[in-house]
Amino acid sequence: MKLKILPPTLRTNYRYLVLDIKSEVFISKNDLVSAVWGASLHLYGELETSNFSLWVMRFFDLNHEKKNQFNHIEDKNDFRYYKAVLRCQRNFEEKVRGSLTMLHKYKGHKIAINTIGKSGTVKSAVNKFITC
Repeated sequence: MKLKILPPTLRTNYRYLVLDIKSEVFISKNDLVSAVWGASLHLYGELETSNFSLWVMRFFDLNHEKKNQFNHIEDKNDFRYYKAVLRCQRNFEEKVRGSLTMLHKYKGHKIAINTIGKSGTVKSAVNKFITC
């Protein structure tokens, strides 16, 4: 027997938030997932956070581009720059953004996460906000 696919009216609708991340130390995609989930759990608890359906879809490390662009500039407070596309369920975007603003330290190091924009698909999020 063939499995039936859910009709579009019953599927979960997602929105994609594009994040601008600045960190003191190197972070990986898994570190970002852990930090985002930790901030959401801390602010809203397990029950509300489970409704968010959070996941990092794309993760871009911009540090090699910044080094080549500003090769002559040396700064002692050098930060590492990243961009990411974060998936969340529709109608929970503002709560996710609120939990991200509460995140300012991860594993004892400073981290700053700003939301650049929101989109309905991953492709349009990358085209609009990441590749300029």
